[in-house]
Amino acid sequence: MKNIWNFFEKEVLGMGWLNRLIGRMLESFGIDTAGKIGASLQFFIFDVIKIFVLLGFLIFIISYIQSYFPPERTKKILGRFHGIWANIIAALLGTVTPFCSCSSIPLFIGFTSAGLPLGVTFSFLISSPMVDLGSLVLLMSIFGWKVAVVYVAVGLIIAVLGGTLIEKLHLEDQVEEYIRAAKAFNIDPEHLSVKERLKFAFDKVIETARKVLPYILIGVGIGAVIHNWIPQELIVKILGEDNPLGVVIATVCGIPMYADIFGTIPIAEALLSKGALLGVVLSFMMAVTTLSLPSMIMLRKAVKPKLLGIFVAICTVGIITVGYLFNALQSILV
Repeated sequence: MKNIWNFFEKEVLGMGWLNRLIGRMLESFGIDTAGKIGASLQFFIFDVIKIFVLLGFLIFIISYIQSYFPPERTKKILGRFHGIWANIIAALLGTVTPFCSCSSIPLFIGFTSAGLPLGVTFSFLISSPMVDLGSLVLLMSIFGWKVAVVYVAVGLIIAVLGGTLIEKLHLEDQVEEYIRAAKAFNIDPEHLSVKERLKFAFDKVIETARKVLPYILIGVGIGAVIHNWIPQELIVKILGEDNPLGVVIATVCGIPMYADIFGTIPIAEALLSKGALLGVVLSFMMAVTTLSLPSMIMLRKAVKPKLLGIFVAICTVGIITVGYLFNALQSILV
């Protein structure tokens, strides 16, 4: 059974066969894949193809599921729950919305305008970009199932606890007036046919691929450079176990960047292979996907500085805590 799972993890999810095929193809053109240039080229081609294949399949499945949960229906579902259960449901619903942080903010505004509790909407806002079904499979393809499952679990915990804390602080007056005054839409979800749902899912794949293409290319390019050109000693010195501030550095460095999880995974993969600690790598990923500077600028248009600052502080503390937790558990998970 273990051998079957290892084969599935390495050859199906990890697409090891594709990596070998690309290596042989490059060698047939006289490119030395053992050299820096050839290895970088192989890394780049392989990761771009692998991510887009997985991305296309996952987004299609997730979007088909999502066709049953338009915003109005989601609002109704969330409105049935109260207390921490509402935060848990909001965080779980965030996992079936394959959005980056900037794409999640309009839904957050819609939920807030609909009169849902502020903490519930923030649980969704944290969960949606940080963890989704796609990230679970992609993380599994690179880091293994243990890391993937724990990453998603702690992401959901941050979303639930963060939203609950914001709810307890009673910060409703920190939402901009035009958001609170907006009226909710009470539109019944359309009863789509299977053909229409399939078309919706296919269109979502194309839309998402176009949106994330530049970030994936940039992310894979950075990963290729880290993987083959930056000395391992330098990565270990800055982000290895000898630097207790590695998690903090990775989190702070990730915040100004903008990408979704599909663009950050190649960078994370390269950093880990060079000796960066697991918690450092995952903290970087969480910071990029949840606290990117562009999304914070967008969020500022919906909430006042005090609430924005509290949101950033909660997420930052949660991400750093998770980073050190993963560092402590690395020997068990990897």
